[in-house]
Amino acid sequence: MSRIRIVERTGSTNADLLADGQAAAGDWLVASEQTAGKGRQGRQWISPKGNFFGSTVVKLQSGDPPAPSLSLAAGLALIEAVDVAVPDLPLMLKWPNDLLLGGEKLAGILLERSGDCIVAGFGVNLASAPTLPGRQAASLKGALTPHGFAPLLAASFARLLALWRSAEPAALAQAWLIRAHPVGAALTVHTSPHDSVSGRFDGIELDGALRLRTDAGVEIVRAGDVSL
Repeated sequence: MSRIRIVERTGSTNADLLADGQAAAGDWLVASEQTAGKGRQGRQWISPKGNFFGSTVVKLQSGDPPAPSLSLAAGLALIEAVDVAVPDLPLMLKWPNDLLLGGEKLAGILLERSGDCIVAGFGVNLASAPTLPGRQAASLKGALTPHGFAPLLAASFARLLALWRSAEPAALAQAWLIRAHPVGAALTVHTSPHDSVSGRFDGIELDGALRLRTDAGVEIVRAGDVSL
């Protein structure tokens, strides 16, 4: 059973768990507020009260699938938990680690690794949508609280983690594709703050890498941010 620890405030739930030598596999740290949250490529993750900021620990085991493919399980766990909390929303996964509501960013995931330990951090706009430069954000408008969402996400993540370890990699990749932007969608991948490449979504590799079809052929992208 997951142990969920809720604190009033933290610098970053990911950093706190990575630094906690006593953290066990399946532990969750949920904060009412973050003062040093971050997103991909070092971006600040804006953390107003009422939204969800939580991280959990995964200890890699012998025989586990490639670690990067854990992002697929994390994305599926997140969309499943929101489906349970607020059914029938127009949700879509966006590579690599975003959840969109009606085309606007509702949530994000950040996976960080130290040795055989991976911390998966989730930020969900439960109460309000922050102003983000260059992108639109959505929220669930207070449909539930962080305390109420935490056990839903913990249960969903535990189920998807077990599937990640037991199911065929192709099955997990296909399940992710069903909830994601369609194959053929026009994408721009920002591989760094100053570099980008455009093309069309051509699916994903079994380890979660993006397949981008360009005029020169199919390019495999393992890290970056996507604009639809």
